[in-house]
Amino acid sequence: MSAALFEPLSLRSLTVPNRVWMAPMCQYSAEPAGPAAGVANDWHFAHYAARATGGTGLILTEATAVAAEGRISPYDLGIWDDAQIEGLRRITGFLKEHGAVPGIQIAHAGRKASTDRPWGGRGPVDPATGLGWQPVGPSPVAFADDHPVPTELTTERIHEITGQFADAARRALAAGFQVVEVHGAHGYLIGEFLSPYSNRRTDEYGGSFGNRTRFALEVVDAVRAVWPEELPLFFRISATDWLDEQGWTPDDTVRFAALLRAHGVDLLDVSSGGNGGAARIPVAPGYQVPFAARVKAETGLPVAAVGLITESGQAEKIVANGEADAVLLGRELLRDASWARRAARELEARTHAPTPYAWAI
Repeated sequence: MSAALFEPLSLRSLTVPNRVWMAPMCQYSAEPAGPAAGVANDWHFAHYAARATGGTGLILTEATAVAAEGRISPYDLGIWDDAQIEGLRRITGFLKEHGAVPGIQIAHAGRKASTDRPWGGRGPVDPATGLGWQPVGPSPVAFADDHPVPTELTTERIHEITGQFADAARRALAAGFQVVEVHGAHGYLIGEFLSPYSNRRTDEYGGSFGNRTRFALEVVDAVRAVWPEELPLFFRISATDWLDEQGWTPDDTVRFAALLRAHGVDLLDVSSGGNGGAARIPVAPGYQVPFAARVKAETGLPVAAVGLITESGQAEKIVANGEADAVLLGRELLRDASWARRAARELEARTHAPTPYAWAI
């Protein structure tokens, strides 16, 4: 029996062994300050290694900050300093050795930065504690009533951050990653520029669709310029803010996806929400899949679907029906690191396994 979920997928010169991929999920487990700030440690190694030995085809690290002020929390991974390369290289080496493709999501949290971990309540971290900082954004509009008003970025600072994304991609390559994903979703900095709900600027980076997408495309161009031609570039997007015409819409996503493809993006990772406001999200199994399917159908850009994909038959149907080229699992892979190998058994297919496990497959 042939399962579409376990067919390889080639993007540029890279072949991913199957279509079961790990979505970026913050672990909030790095040191928050000092020489080890943002450095991957034993927890990160064990976390990602377990999913590789579990048969996952591609593993995307958590949102890895391109600048210290771009972290969602003080405890996030970073890639703003060369000292952070070696810890990541240790992880990518193991992943490649055991059949998984290592990918990294590079990110800047913008106005949603400097917040606490989930078990700390997720609220803003006061700079007075020594761990927090003043967030920045496209406009002086707070994410929520209990969040600080971000400092509005000047055009000079926008260009500086664009350069930080490019520098992060260079470090990602040095660390051994084979995929880089630009995080433009969930109301973080790039997504904040995209949406009229959070972008109230009147200069060349605000107002019209072309102006609001300018920063994102400049980041993509800067990353693509330093990322090897033979390796794929992904972009993660919130297909909708779930705020109707106040925010970013599915129509905007389709229009933007065509631009991303023209600028060298090889796959769109399609999520939704996260930009605040009175969003009403109809959460249900596979609820975001139609957004991915629409992008694929109307632009031809390869897509990955994410969002309450938990069962092997469900994932197989999404890929086999052509709704998406791959599925990204989040919390389900936290619950079951070997989900891919279990799904392969259920679908009478095969996926890679480390030699010490192979006899039991």
